Amino acid sequence: MASSLLTRQLALSLQQNLRLAAPGSRYVSKTATKTVSEFEYDAPSMKTTVPGPKSKELLRQLGEIQNTGAIHFFCNYEESRGNYLVDVDGNRMLDVYTQISSIPIGYNHPALMKVMTNPNNVSAFVNRPALGILPPENFPEKLAESLLSIAPSGMTKVQTMACGSCSNENAFKSMFIWYRNKERGYATPSEEEVGTCMVNQSPGCPDLSILSFMGAFHGRTLGCLATTHSKAIHKLDIPSFDWPIAPFPKLRYPLEEFERENAQEEARCLEEVEDLIVKWRQKGKPVAGIVIEPIQAEGGDNHASPDFFIKLRNIARKHGCGFHVDEVQTGGGATGKFWAHEHWGLDDPADLVSFSKKMLTGGYFHRDELQPDKPYRIFNTWMGDPSKNLFLSEVLNVIRRENLLEQVTRSGKALLQGLYALQSQYPHLLSGARGQGTFCAINASSDATRDSIMLKARNKGVFLGSCGEKSIRFRPALVFKEYHVHQLLNILNDVLAEHK
Repeated sequence: MASSLLTRQLALSLQQNLRLAAPGSRYVSKTATKTVSEFEYDAPSMKTTVPGPKSKELLRQLGEIQNTGAIHFFCNYEESRGNYLVDVDGNRMLDVYTQISSIPIGYNHPALMKVMTNPNNVSAFVNRPALGILPPENFPEKLAESLLSIAPSGMTKVQTMACGSCSNENAFKSMFIWYRNKERGYATPSEEEVGTCMVNQSPGCPDLSILSFMGAFHGRTLGCLATTHSKAIHKLDIPSFDWPIAPFPKLRYPLEEFERENAQEEARCLEEVEDLIVKWRQKGKPVAGIVIEPIQAEGGDNHASPDFFIKLRNIARKHGCGFHVDEVQTGGGATGKFWAHEHWGLDDPADLVSFSKKMLTGGYFHRDELQPDKPYRIFNTWMGDPSKNLFLSEVLNVIRRENLLEQVTRSGKALLQGLYALQSQYPHLLSGARGQGTFCAINASSDATRDSIMLKARNKGVFLGSCGEKSIRFRPALVFKEYHVHQLLNILNDVLAEHK
């Protein structure tokens, strides 16, 4: 009762402070002052509906070459700046989706443009090496100043890759190799193992499994698809593995009102995890690893408590499974910490942590014991791209110099408070606001309502993302300030007030 009253008082306070008392009123905050930026626009500017005529013509042309069903509109990246994305019809939108959460410090950031013009960097862009056999002279140095400088706790090794899917795919392979090496006592593989692997037979190709969670998204390659359970369109018609799928906690919001129910739900899911590990071992398909996102993104921005992840980590350790934390979308600072799993407060949070998106390159960090034991075991032609490490180094410089993680925390607080206020004023349209940092989401009353809100917001100058069955997800760049938050909330409020 007390927590429920507190929540109502908070919502009322927010409505008063942010002047949202009547439908159609502007969303105004006394703290919504603009920070002058030399490289950014000051507001959205719309000339046509989106997609406009130029986008539609380009869509027609590209449609003769490839499938265009997922394309929203065509972009003018040369004219895009900071938090604002410009399309080919001259529409300037506040981008709160940022290339599916993959733009760290906005479009055409001067620091990154400077990296491109530095003559010392030309070779890294012109010559793309096969890193596994012929890395450049400065590769160890560049890894040390970029990726290793932000390595998660307990991680001393990093393997670069090109994208999120191949990062996860190879992290799975690392867990399988590690698990089998343990089983054979780190002895040399037998002749039988060597021979049977060539014809896809056991024991050379062991019947191991990876445990994943319903609602998860880990990529679209074959191994990753076996652990992806967010949308049928990703999996339909593709053969898969018989691997265990555990329930992910379905928490009720606001969290402070449902502490007891949410704790029971998490306990139920953890019990099911242990049951599945035992069941698959009995089936002769032992679980070599567990993979999980700190926040399920594509599956609907589903959260769990630090206690859930701490206990899950202990279960993995108890059963000898690798523990793989997929930070492809959550890594890079959007939650207010560089890695979302830092919110758990563990000194030993994972055995592997995969990354991509805001990191500009892909790959995974891992503990020493998961280092491949032979050459070519984890390998492809490029294994990443050294030029991306140059960009990442400069992104990290900007994050530190401009205290962007602190900025994300401030902006995230303003965004979440604003979403609370909007759902309080429009309870027939919105509910379930949630988030860490600016990594936020809110539910619409239906998928059709969600799509309508997003379309109307886009035509008013805000580009949003969707996830799950009916959620709107917010994925701004790290340079997203309180000014941009209130610009976003103003437009959202207008859309909701006009919604029929």
